Amino acid sequence: MDAGDLGLVLIPLLAVAAPLLARGIRPVIRVPIIVFELVLGILAGPAVLGWVEPTPILEKLSDFGLAMLFFMAGSEIDFRAVSGRPLVRASIGWSISVVLGIAIGFFLAPGEGMVVIAIALSSTALGTLMPILRDARETDTPFGRAVTVIGAVGEFLPLIAISLFLSTRTTPLATAVLLAFVALAGLAVWMAQRMQHGRLHAFVRATLHTSDQFGVRFVLLLIAALVGLSVMLDLDMLLGAFVAGAVWRIIMARAPEKDAAAMETKLEAIAFGLFVPIFFLYTGVNFDLQALTGSSSAMLMLPLFLVALLVLRGTTAQLSAPPGASVRDRTALGLLAATGLPIIVAVTAIGVDHKMIDTGTAAALVGAGMLSVLLFPLFGMLIRGDAARLVDPELVRARPQGEL
Repeated sequence: MDAGDLGLVLIPLLAVAAPLLARGIRPVIRVPIIVFELVLGILAGPAVLGWVEPTPILEKLSDFGLAMLFFMAGSEIDFRAVSGRPLVRASIGWSISVVLGIAIGFFLAPGEGMVVIAIALSSTALGTLMPILRDARETDTPFGRAVTVIGAVGEFLPLIAISLFLSTRTTPLATAVLLAFVALAGLAVWMAQRMQHGRLHAFVRATLHTSDQFGVRFVLLLIAALVGLSVMLDLDMLLGAFVAGAVWRIIMARAPEKDAAAMETKLEAIAFGLFVPIFFLYTGVNFDLQALTGSSSAMLMLPLFLVALLVLRGTTAQLSAPPGASVRDRTALGLLAATGLPIIVAVTAIGVDHKMIDTGTAAALVGAGMLSVLLFPLFGMLIRGDAARLVDPELVRARPQGEL
């Protein structure tokens, strides 16, 4: 059995090992499971043990895992809660991050490379943060809603920037194509809001516990349709996945609460039980450690990028801080806002493929993104004052949901 075939066995094994390790150290401290998935992927990959090699089938499964991560992020957002002033403030903060990122990129990779760096440094990994917020029962608090709107902007607007500025088309044509996608996506959202979903909800309910599983099949069709539309228009597939999540949330908004909860459980099982772990494990497997450690400039850029993420996203996140937020909460908000990886992986892959940045710069950016996932949520939730809940999640239930 070669390393490619062995990977199909070891990836599920590592996916099982990750939560066991996370639970094993939980009496000491609550570390996000993503940390273990990334580290296990690096250890099993070519960079260390060489047990798992990148293969086309693992790459496709990883791509679907990334799409599911963005779908779940889109489906988690209550757009009524984040629209208006919170959305404007988060968008202004993101714009400032991009401008500062371009300034940093100009000194490190003049030309198109500075756009790649700017997009990477302006991203926030909402799909990574939502499970952490949900586990900590923070999604419905003012703090959690602030993180959500920052993350929504930090995932969606970088995808728009990728489609506009890193497309193979000229910028005016790329803008026209993007506007066409926005129009079609807007039509899908409008139809989801206006159409009566009674029959759809009834069919979903009737098949919840049968082999038909219509709701799950419908979601997969929705993802395939909007991701396929993105690919046909030569846009980033994650744009379609994110919009698919938003459309699904609207469709299920009027469903009976019990049915909506049951569907959410099924989709979380598919996403976080199967495909998303493959993405994070494969990110570790595919990480070019040699390009990082073999270049002194790349090794110097890694901490620079990590600090840049914290400064660019952490400081601009303060525009979205809830009224009356304490220094601890503002610090925690900045750390969570600076957590980025999925967009960084996507944009650096485009940058390397189009020779906008070299492999060392890409490895430094991805490495900084991985360290941000390893460190920032952990310290952010500790500073937030959740040390007790990080040790014992049962204590979460004792905290009032509306408390800041």
